[in-house]
Amino acid sequence: MKYIRYAIFLFTFFACQPKPASERIISVTIEPQRYFAEKIGGDKYKINTVVPIGQSPETYDPAPQQMVEIGKSLAYFQIGPIGFELAWMDNIQKNNPTVTFFDLSEGMHFMEESEHHHHAEGEACEYDHGHHHGPQDPHIWSSIHGAKVVAQNMLDAFIALDEAHADQYRRNYDELIKEIDRTEEAILQYLQPALSRAFIIYHPALTYFAEEFNLQQLCIEMDGKEPTPAQLKELVDMARLYNAQVIFVQKEFDQKNAALIAKETGCRLVTINPLAYDWSKEMIHIAKALIDE
Repeated sequence: MKYIRYAIFLFTFFACQPKPASERIISVTIEPQRYFAEKIGGDKYKINTVVPIGQSPETYDPAPQQMVEIGKSLAYFQIGPIGFELAWMDNIQKNNPTVTFFDLSEGMHFMEESEHHHHAEGEACEYDHGHHHGPQDPHIWSSIHGAKVVAQNMLDAFIALDEAHADQYRRNYDELIKEIDRTEEAILQYLQPALSRAFIIYHPALTYFAEEFNLQQLCIEMDGKEPTPAQLKELVDMARLYNAQVIFVQKEFDQKNAALIAKETGCRLVTINPLAYDWSKEMIHIAKALIDE
């Protein structure tokens, strides 16, 4: 299957027509990147998101037409060590020598499981809360600091591609930073009266968010696998220990175990989308969900 996908990849690459001079396409991996790119780049570029809405960038394999769009791009803005890019970026770069690649995670301190994992004092825990031991957590955009790192690298990329409009990109960037700061203020206001600092989530997409706002993230997913009954019981115990009130679910992932935990703990099920296009709106939605009854 791997070789078939690679053959399709090569076929679509060589089938691509040369880029028309009038096209100014930039490809990004996920929708939040498109949000930032359109804020900074304005109407000077068409932003192409590779991973479609409703698909997980951890496991997604691109369709041939998406490879064609990448081949038409002037540049590709990478988000970092997420599953799709780890699996496909080497081939994408090798087969598109005229596309310029920028890593928007450059300069970011990546967290690992051990950097955001808490236990009750004196209590041992074999449950890893869904984080991977060793690999970097790629969900940097789901935080204020990470969003600013992405925005700064994106500004630098736009200027490198089109220095003639550098002043306009800088003005747009300044407005985006103000929006990010307003988002942080709104989140802090919502979290101030929160009775619980803990939440449960299937996939650990809010590690940086939790670290930034002193929250406790408890994850259902176990290294990409469903938890065992014993691990589920331990998670229920942890949820009660930390007085978790909310379970965040995402459409890309199975919700069966989340519903089971909700029944056992009385937690509310709240649908979130860390991959949503409107980054600011979604970040505020997540914070607000932690206090809504």
